[in-house]
Amino acid sequence: MNAAVDRGGPFVRDPGMARNWMRAAAPGIGFRFVPHESSPIGSRGRIPLRTLLLTATALLIIAGSAALANGLWIVAKAYAGQALLHIAWKRTDDHAVPAKPWPWADTRPVARLSVPSQRAAMLVLAGANVRTLAWGPGHLDGSAQPGDDGHAVITAHRDTHFAFLARVAIGDEIAIERADGAHIRYRVVATAVADHRALRLPRDVAVPTLTLVTCWPFDAVRAGGPMRYVVTAERA
Repeated sequence: MNAAVDRGGPFVRDPGMARNWMRAAAPGIGFRFVPHESSPIGSRGRIPLRTLLLTATALLIIAGSAALANGLWIVAKAYAGQALLHIAWKRTDDHAVPAKPWPWADTRPVARLSVPSQRAAMLVLAGANVRTLAWGPGHLDGSAQPGDDGHAVITAHRDTHFAFLARVAIGDEIAIERADGAHIRYRVVATAVADHRALRLPRDVAVPTLTLVTCWPFDAVRAGGPMRYVVTAERA
């Protein structure tokens, strides 16, 4: 009994009490054990709520930091890509020969797109695939070259290069500068939201047309949804 008393803390039994002291307690109650303050395990082996909350908070901070780092990397890559593209664009303009933005690039800048009302200007790459869209807007293969007769289509990510499309209004000007020195101006005539599985852009149009496409909604938490935001402009 003495060993149990030493381990259990301040439990004292009056020597004068009856030997059957447990029977003298309230019905159904023997004794209550209160864990020591420093014990990491609560009663019945349960983890204290404070420990669970601290653990959950730490995990949320780690997950949030990883998501933030990934988002910053995407944005940094987008801006770094445009800086390299401007260097390649200048080399193209100086030598009249298409220049690669980096030695291993499988694409090249084909036009400079600007929207004065949004103070937006960026270089457009040949090809609208996952690799090119990480660095800049991509010109859709098979569509007309910007400025030519026909329908030119350019696409980009909603959270980087085409984020400004959320503020574009009908009547806004879109300017295109081509590698051959030509300057073409368009006016926005329509904006729309459409499911990409049902989106149909005509190849033949009566007026030279430029369509800009990005994902929608602009504030979506997860990327890759089926909806697209479409801005249509006609040559002025």
